[in-house]
Amino acid sequence: MAEEKKNQFNILSGDSTGGDGSYGVGTINLDNISPVIVDPQKEEAYIDMDALHARSKIEKKVRFKPDKEPLVEPNLYWIVWVATQVAQEGPYIYGIGACEVQVSTEERRIKPGYKSMPEHVNNLDKSLKGKVLVEHMDEKSKQILVDYLKEEHGELWKNSRDEVIDGLQ
Repeated sequence: MAEEKKNQFNILSGDSTGGDGSYGVGTINLDNISPVIVDPQKEEAYIDMDALHARSKIEKKVRFKPDKEPLVEPNLYWIVWVATQVAQEGPYIYGIGACEVQVSTEERRIKPGYKSMPEHVNNLDKSLKGKVLVEHMDEKSKQILVDYLKEEHGELWKNSRDEVIDGLQ
């Protein structure tokens, strides 16, 4: 049986405008961003590129609202926006921003959930600018993320900025 292809981090280079300042200036370039889903219930983390369009595995068949109140025993997830860059030593994590997602466990075709779209947009943007926004994550979820980065993307983790490593430990 063929080995399942693992998702890798987006590490691309290139200016969509060609540097000429024309169409596309002022837009967010998502070449170097990868969404990592942290699932503390299953104690796993994985890349899900569909999260860039709010279509990740955890977001499907969920109707999101801006408050947590109506949720029945929700599962907690994190979408962690990981920005990468390439230096002479190799690829590294430049910025990282975690966003909370909660999904109700009640049995319904369309489940209610919670996520803050402004938080997702802002944390994605800030991670692209080299910020580290993970202090609000619970320790278990942080450790799952660190283990994933070390085991699955060792070179990326090893080369990462000190601010990223310090923020996660």
